[in-house]
Amino acid sequence: MSVDATTAVLRAVGAGEPASVEPLAGGTYNTVSRVTFGDGRDWVVKIPPAHTGGLSYEQRLLVNEVTFYGAGAAEGGATIPQVVHSELDPWAPTGAYVVMTARPGRPWSSVAGDLTADETRALRTELGSIVGRLHGVTGPGGFGYPAEPLGPLSSTWCEAFTAMTEAVLADAERYGARLPYPAERIREVLAGASDVLDEVTRPALVHFDLWQGNLLVTGEPGARRIGGIVDGERMFWGDPLADLVSTSLFGDPETDLDFLAGYAAATGVPLDFTPSVRRRIDLCRSYLYLIMLTETVPRGAAPDVVGMTWREVAPRLDAALEELR
Repeated sequence: MSVDATTAVLRAVGAGEPASVEPLAGGTYNTVSRVTFGDGRDWVVKIPPAHTGGLSYEQRLLVNEVTFYGAGAAEGGATIPQVVHSELDPWAPTGAYVVMTARPGRPWSSVAGDLTADETRALRTELGSIVGRLHGVTGPGGFGYPAEPLGPLSSTWCEAFTAMTEAVLADAERYGARLPYPAERIREVLAGASDVLDEVTRPALVHFDLWQGNLLVTGEPGARRIGGIVDGERMFWGDPLADLVSTSLFGDPETDLDFLAGYAAATGVPLDFTPSVRRRIDLCRSYLYLIMLTETVPRGAAPDVVGMTWREVAPRLDAALEELR
């Protein structure tokens, strides 16, 4: 079915007959295919699911993705895919889709075991530099998700973040997701720490899904580079510190010295991990971990996946909330 849907999109955009259509594995939400043509064009076609379920923020995600690629193109350079065609209206005859240029390389997660320590350090530094430049991009209309699934963009980060966390907690209650504490208790902890959110006065471009599966590594041994940053559909305009949660997924960004060196070189300001900065990071950690625990229910994750997610994420959510207390 994914090939048929992709073929329908290619016909709609008048792309001509492709040489090959290859479904790409690894995604957890959209249908993604790589399409190559005899004239050298190399595209990725992404089509969202037909259902309207999922978490509250997972509405019209392709709007976010197209926004990320457009906004990040100048600062991210060749690592950012270019949008070739897009249809963001789910009620269009073809449904919603985005067609983008393919970026070279393999997911960092699939080559991590082959990298030397020096290659890993160089890649971390390069990633820090790219992310630092992306964070220099300012949103045009306020804070929150460009697709506005939770309402219009907010005038403050505190207002936007409160709406985002309230939405996922409401989802957890609606789906009966297992959380380490009752949702109301988590609400109280997050609200009690929210004063630091007022430090964020500029809506920065935040990818919020920069784990190694969304970072493509290219080049031969000894000449590794980041070839692409993909899957920008979870992006929002908000606190740039939020990206440190996924760039150091389950780790401590304060110890990621190579990343921080690249980030400081790009921004011109070393990141100072003050108590309020750490609280902002823990708030964003809590949000991401709540998403990870809750989304297993509407996605119908297998029992072993649910169990693994609980073992990995629940203790980290507990720790982040404990720090916020």
